[in-house]
Amino acid sequence: MEIKLSAEDRKCIEESIRQKYARVSESLDGLFRYPTGQAGIKALKYDPKIIQNLPETILASYCGVGNPFSLGPIHEGETVLDIGCGGGVDTFIAAMMVGPTGRAHGIDTVPEMLKRAEENLRQTPLHNVTFQDASAEALPFPDENFDVIISNGVFNLIPDKGKASRDAFRVLKPKGRLMIADQVLTGKLPEDPRERIESWFR
Repeated sequence: MEIKLSAEDRKCIEESIRQKYARVSESLDGLFRYPTGQAGIKALKYDPKIIQNLPETILASYCGVGNPFSLGPIHEGETVLDIGCGGGVDTFIAAMMVGPTGRAHGIDTVPEMLKRAEENLRQTPLHNVTFQDASAEALPFPDENFDVIISNGVFNLIPDKGKASRDAFRVLKPKGRLMIADQVLTGKLPEDPRERIESWFR
């Protein structure tokens, strides 16, 4: 069911998400109902051969609802976009998979998370990673630019999911892959539209 959002609704959602993830950039403690950090990565069965190459301080900033890399291979030399990169853990994993001839690019709308991602990047030897402030609803990239798009627990937060999905497919190359891990609602939406808005980011 489509939820019609006013400009005020969007502002409320976006500001609430920004406030929450500004806190996440400092500490994950008590902010999620599922495992995060190293416990989350272990529970989601990320490849330990890759994970062992990242410092514990970076792994501690992991916040994801699933393992997008379980959906298919990422090859050397490919270009990957991480939508909603957060602290950059999935972006770094993609960068290691594509190797020095490939690229991994992360975008996020929360300045504090991007700052955390850049700080984490400085702890790695990776030279094929970039981060940028950008929205999934208006990707600042040309058509057919990426081999793979990954995203982890982000599309459920986006106000206009249809627009974000269309833009994702726009920037994917022909036969590109969209590899998303996310949460879905299995029960009923709250009847009160205001309650839906206020619970959007929880």
